[in-house]
Amino acid sequence: MENNNSLRIIAMIPARFEASRFPGKLMEDLNGKTVIRRTYEAALNTNLFDEVYVVTDSDIIHNEIVSNHGKSIKSTKEHECGSDRIAEAVMNMDVDIVVNVQGDEPLIDEESLRKLLEVFRNDPEKTIDLASLKTPMMDSDEISNPNNVKVITNKDNLALYFSRFPLPYPRETTSGVTYFKHIGIYAFRKEALMDFYSLPMLELEATEKIECIRYLEYGKSIKMVETNFKGIGIDTPEDLEKARKLFDTN
Repeated sequence: MENNNSLRIIAMIPARFEASRFPGKLMEDLNGKTVIRRTYEAALNTNLFDEVYVVTDSDIIHNEIVSNHGKSIKSTKEHECGSDRIAEAVMNMDVDIVVNVQGDEPLIDEESLRKLLEVFRNDPEKTIDLASLKTPMMDSDEISNPNNVKVITNKDNLALYFSRFPLPYPRETTSGVTYFKHIGIYAFRKEALMDFYSLPMLELEATEKIECIRYLEYGKSIKMVETNFKGIGIDTPEDLEKARKLFDTN
């Protein structure tokens, strides 16, 4: 990998076989390779990480990666979210920064990941616990869709809150505010990730079903980095067809 100013950086791809909306999606064919293998290879090909791992509770997914000369870690416990799954895997690793790459997003933008990692290289005092991505939303249906997590930040681009509700509420429609969608790619300091693993879920996270709220509820700082990269999350068979078409054109 490229020089990283002495930070040891790894990518972790949490992968469940039984996705609620599209079971088995990570093993679906995406133009000659499975979705999870496409994602793994895309992360590897960025050349930004010392190591890339898939972390999974599924023998099928584990064997798919290992049989194709990749690195996979089997979870030993049941986990409610990707952060917990990753935390178990990295607990005894010598690592500074852990990047959570979504297994169902095989289109990875190297430039966006690079910007996330720059947050930590430019933070020698270690004031930032996490970095994540946001992208502008213009369409009203997209803004009101509860499947799109919205984020608001302060003037320094530190996250104030995440919600499935349109945030901020448009009581004044002429203010010119920009709505931002949260893209669920995170870069964590290992210490913050291990704190998350040991801390219980509180009411706001439980209500919204957004795991990064836990970090805010316990006082962690999340730096949001703006990107215009949209990517594609494969949550439905229709999303898979869109991804196949995108791969055909690339």
